Amino acid sequence: MVQEFKDFINRGNLVDIAVAFVMGIAFAAVITSLTNDVINPIIAKIFDVQDLAEWIVWDIRIGAFLAAIINFVIVAIVVFFVIKAYNRMRRADEADDEPSEDILLLREIRDGIKAR
Repeated sequence: MVQEFKDFINRGNLVDIAVAFVMGIAFAAVITSLTNDVINPIIAKIFDVQDLAEWIVWDIRIGAFLAAIINFVIVAIVVFFVIKAYNRMRRADEADDEPSEDILLLREIRDGIKAR
């Protein structure tokens, strides 16, 4: 049972997921700080309120909702660019795996010589 657990933990995909999870938590903290400490004060100045998170209209916390939307948009943009870069690298790797025309021609010549 211990060996099975070790095999499960040492699986590459699980380790990759764990690293991605930790990175995601750290990234979320950075984005939350960016929104709360940089973007929200700018928006608060524009709307002439003291603290955007406490901006309330008709008992609705508009400021907190706006901060959540800003967080979501920033994370979505970053994830989009990460996936785009990943797909570009994957296509480049797949293109490298295919042999060039020269290699294919040499293989045909080799196979022709072997057939004689």
